[in-house]
Amino acid sequence: MSDHDRPAPPAVHRHERIPDREQLESASQVFALLSDPTRLHLLWLLAEGEADVSELVAASGAARPAVSQHLAKLRLASLVQSRKEGRRVVYALRDGHLRRLVLEALSHADHRVTGEPWHA
Repeated sequence: MSDHDRPAPPAVHRHERIPDREQLESASQVFALLSDPTRLHLLWLLAEGEADVSELVAASGAARPAVSQHLAKLRLASLVQSRKEGRRVVYALRDGHLRRLVLEALSHADHRVTGEPWHA
């Protein structure tokens, strides 16, 4: 079954209240961080599972200093978390909301790029 054929996961823990200005500003900041292709790629990789900087450099093709700088921004924005494992620093997404947002954004982009029909 391809990603196009897979049903979307249920919206778990949806927050149904009307967003206030603070929530809109916070969401806007997340979208601003997602607007960089390298950061989006790193988040997509982390949506697949935890990784250290070396793994992210190899998988993304980006330079190590750039990956480190992007991860620092994402960590400061509380979008990723890190922990030490010996000499390695392992990164992970902080929550499922961000994982679903990244995957949905890339699925949306896939429809735009490939011309696949839209679905609900």
